[in-house]
This record gives sequence, C-alpha cells and structure tokens, in this order.
Amino acid sequence: MSKIFEYNGSAIVAMVGKNCFAIASDRRLGVQLQTVATDFQRIYKIHDKLYIGLAGLATDAQTLHQRLVFRHNLYQLREERNMKPETFASLVSAVLYEKRFLFGPYFCQPVIAGLGEKDEPFICTMDSIGAKELAKDFVVGGTASESLYGACESMYKPNMEPDELFETISQALLASVDRDCLSGWGGHVIVVTPTEVTERKLKGRMD
Repeated sequence: MSKIFEYNGSAIVAMVGKNCFAIASDRRLGVQLQTVATDFQRIYKIHDKLYIGLAGLATDAQTLHQRLVFRHNLYQLREERNMKPETFASLVSAVLYEKRFLFGPYFCQPVIAGLGEKDEPFICTMDSIGAKELAKDFVVGGTASESLYGACESMYKPNMEPDELFETISQALLASVDRDCLSGWGGHVIVVTPTEVTERKLKGRMD
C-alpha cells in the first residue's frame, strides 16, 4: 500500500502565522525514481482564503480535486457563501471515507489550509480514508514528511508575520526535499493574509 503513495513522490507543508497561513509543495512529478515533470501542481485554490494540497498518487489527486471543486460549487450555489475551512475539511473527510470500499480509497493525503470567519488560520491533514489530524502550528504530507517534521519543528515560531512565515516555510521545504529522492525540483509557496495572496516559485536543487 505505501508503495502506491510513494509512486509519484511529493512534499507538502502548511504553516500558521499571525492571522495568516502559508502552504507549500515541491514541483516534481516522478514515476518512482524517473522524473517526468518539474512543474507539477499540487496545491489547489478552493476560494480566496482556502487552499488544499494533495500528496500521493497524482491521478487520484487530480480526480479528487475535481470532485471537491464540484461539491464546493454546489455549496456556493445553495448557501450563497464560501465554505468555512472547518466545513471543507469535513467534506474532504466524508468524500474520502465514502470511497474506501469502492475499488479502494483515493491514494491521497490532503493538507488543508484556510482562514476562518475571524481571519483565524486553520490547518489540518488526514489519511486516505479521511481521519483528520488538526494542528495549531504546522502539518505535513507526502514522501518527504519525515524530514519536513524535523525541519518545521526546528524552524517554526508562533505568530510570525507573512514575510517571516514565507522565509521559514521555504527553508523548511527546501531543506527537507534535499533529503528525499522522490520529491524536490523547486517549490511552490502561497502565503495568504486577510487582504492578499502572495504566490512564489522557489528554485531548488535540480539533481
């Protein structure tokens, strides 16, 4: 089972700052040790203050993203508002759980990050059948998750401003993917505050 999660390689991390959050991923798409692309998208926008990163099998991640966008659009039509991050996390959990028996689950590990009604950051991750894990500092996912835990543990500080948060999450990501041969080849970082979204691409080691 774990081999399927490692098939394409991935590294995703979300981190909380002072009334802001950052979510970052690597850009490598591989077939085991062979690199196929160096500009693969792993972080998807649900709305201006809510993002999801999908680690795991790339094809399942794309299918799951389409289903989640569809469900969120239905919610917007019916409720005439955007989904709160906590509500969206419950939706993702339910979608994953209902798929667990039908030809196997989606082989994905989602990382969800958003700003709530009072601009309080919310982050969470879950396994492939939707068991949620909430955190107040950072969450990680993908084949580089062990080294990401270590890097984030040593670099994270509470109440970081957006610029410091960007620097911290970028350094943690780049340091971690250097220790994982299935992820890397640059990074993609999004920092979200109540008033703006900053998106940057990182150049990393290309070997």
